[in-house]
Amino acid sequence: MDDSRRQALEGLANEIGYEFKDLNLLNQSLHHSSWVHEHPDEAQGSNERLEFLGDAVLELVITEHLYHRFMEANEGQLSKARSGVVNETRLAATARELNLGGYLLLGKGEEGQGGRDKPSILADAMEALLAAVYLDGGLESARRVFVELLAGAAERSLSRAPKRDFKTRLQEEVQEALHVTPRYKLLETSGPDHDKTFYVACLVDGEPVSQGTGKSKKEAEQDAARSSLEALRQAGTLPA
Repeated sequence: MDDSRRQALEGLANEIGYEFKDLNLLNQSLHHSSWVHEHPDEAQGSNERLEFLGDAVLELVITEHLYHRFMEANEGQLSKARSGVVNETRLAATARELNLGGYLLLGKGEEGQGGRDKPSILADAMEALLAAVYLDGGLESARRVFVELLAGAAERSLSRAPKRDFKTRLQEEVQEALHVTPRYKLLETSGPDHDKTFYVACLVDGEPVSQGTGKSKKEAEQDAARSSLEALRQAGTLPA
């Protein structure tokens, strides 16, 4: 690694708020396979193995962050918030904010095809970079860099996640008011195998309250729960 490359990488390390003990790890995280193929004598390989590790590290640190940061969020909300960050679009956007494309080492062909701004290449480089931090400084360092770069996006994603679904709302309200748990019964299905429609009844204390339909059993149960909430509120069984 020559002095100009070292200085550039030190600047990037400063940008992400982490000082590398082994700057070669950061360098490798920015080696695209197209560049390695054109420079077979280089000691370091491509960033593909680091990308593989970084994907797992990112999954862990974001899951842990959301779990501890939002104690009231349910599993569905947390999953949607996580997927709002662990995706190519979000990772590529963060890479652009860091001008990560400017630090990539690409082969001539990939360079000519606009590889420095390809979402897939940028997202992979972000994962590889996080893995480089993890290998150099451990999980706590990876957490700090994640919080610096992606925690804000994770929290915004959680704020956009759907709130409690109809089945959860119905169960909570019925249990509080009647001390029983709603049940669902599949009544029938219709249509060909590739385009079935499901019909489901919602029962409260053994009595049918409403029916729902959907293109899957889960969808039909949600529809039945929605109808049951309306029916039970109209009947005065649940507060309006």
